[in-house]
Amino acid sequence: MKRKGMKLLTFFVCALAGLFFAEAATAQKPPAAKDGVKKAVPTAAEAQKFIEDAEKELFALGVRASRAGWVQENFITDDTEEMAAEANEVLNTESTKYAKEAHRFDGLKLLPELGRKRLLLELASGFPAPDDPKAQKELAQILASLDGDYGKGKWCPEGGKEKCLDVTAVEKLMAESRDPAELKRAWIGWHAIGAPMRQRYARMVELGNAGARELGYTDVGALWRSNYDMPPNAFAKEEDRLWEQLKPLYLSLHAYVRGQLRKKYGKDLVPENGPIPAHLLGNIWSQEWNNVYALMDSPKPPQSYDLTKILQERKTDVRGMVKYGENFFVSLGFAPLPKTFWERSLFTKPADREVVCHASAWDVDSKEDLRIKMCIQIREEDFRTIHHELGHNFYQRAYMTQPPLFQNSANDGFHEAVGDTIALSVTPEYLKKIELIDAVPPDSGDIDYLLQQALEKVAFLPFGLLVDKWRWEVFAGQVKPGDYNKEWWELRKKYQGIAPPVERAEADFDPGATRNCAGRRGFTGHCIVARSTGTRRPGSV
Repeated sequence: MKRKGMKLLTFFVCALAGLFFAEAATAQKPPAAKDGVKKAVPTAAEAQKFIEDAEKELFALGVRASRAGWVQENFITDDTEEMAAEANEVLNTESTKYAKEAHRFDGLKLLPELGRKRLLLELASGFPAPDDPKAQKELAQILASLDGDYGKGKWCPEGGKEKCLDVTAVEKLMAESRDPAELKRAWIGWHAIGAPMRQRYARMVELGNAGARELGYTDVGALWRSNYDMPPNAFAKEEDRLWEQLKPLYLSLHAYVRGQLRKKYGKDLVPENGPIPAHLLGNIWSQEWNNVYALMDSPKPPQSYDLTKILQERKTDVRGMVKYGENFFVSLGFAPLPKTFWERSLFTKPADREVVCHASAWDVDSKEDLRIKMCIQIREEDFRTIHHELGHNFYQRAYMTQPPLFQNSANDGFHEAVGDTIALSVTPEYLKKIELIDAVPPDSGDIDYLLQQALEKVAFLPFGLLVDKWRWEVFAGQVKPGDYNKEWWELRKKYQGIAPPVERAEADFDPGATRNCAGRRGFTGHCIVARSTGTRRPGSV
């Protein structure tokens, strides 16, 4: 591919994705137990037997939890939430148990492969519960309920008198509307879903931190940051260092977009300096700004195209959208997706039930049961997202023959790097090759093309960073429940340079209206590769 400016962006993405691949210092380790009883020194043979048994049991429990999770996210009811909670309670409890027991082999000289498995086993519990059955059950129920509440979230413009809008409908409205009053109503309406989550979220933090401390970590955030082959604090500092390098580019983009929005909406709505109103950026979470590209005055090159319009005019359906993605991988020499993928995936929002529409890729049985779950809209953004999610699926299939503890990426950033590298391949040259456009814009159009990429990728970076910074502060006790929303907006102003369209209070809980905050998914992996899950739901990314 010959896009001149694209080489720089691709290098940037790959460099960030690979940054944490290099071997670094050992992750935070819990202290050895001091019970006054001299214990027998374990052997390498005992370690191998322990790890093999743990792998076998956790694999079976992971598949069970993955199936329960798929049903719960595709059929959101009280019953399916309870099923998912029960399955995850068992998995989480056993993962935490094995993580504790694995420390018995700390310091034992093991073969490299076995030593790596021991470390992964110690980190396997992404959201550990305390060693108490009641607390384990409570945490599992909270996690399932937060996930379900987000999936069921709706905004009713007329207070329920007319059809209510789910997240997909609100997202579409905010992407397409240019009426600031309507955008403001939609923004306020959607963010109202977070308030009922607030107390449960605070309790989730208490329970998770108690479990993390039993494993020897200061809090859940420290546990999550231990997944990158360096001490937790070193990882946080590395993220700050990277952000300082990228900050000038983001500030330039921010200033340009603010100026363009000021032209569109006027000085009364958009200030000459300072934060941008969050509801005017074309995205329900203000995390990506590609939907306001049409408002930018960058010179459009000859042979410019509107992929959304092309797909709609060709009457491309959702299966056709996914087929384009599959064909991309087949053209690289990969085998086509299994028949079950087409039978079991969710491509559209069902009319008869509630589902979690957030796009995700699943390897339900860690073998060939690959699926994606998303409520596809016929537009360029979803065309790219499909390629991204299928990147996860084909990566999942590539490592399915590995031992269970190795059936994942080196870290969550690597999984996102694979998906994003594929999404970045959706270039004009690629679109011409698959006959969606007739001609590739000339090199003079590179600046406009890179602007489009920046509105999506560069704009996302501070959002991905601040989401986990907020959670790390919450887990560390630096932010108390009474200041959740205040700190959320202070970070959004500091890093993103955005502000809410109306004054917010602590009665609100705006982090809850963000998918990854409402659940237990870490955002760091996305941030590493400039993309929009430290933990993941079993079977999904």
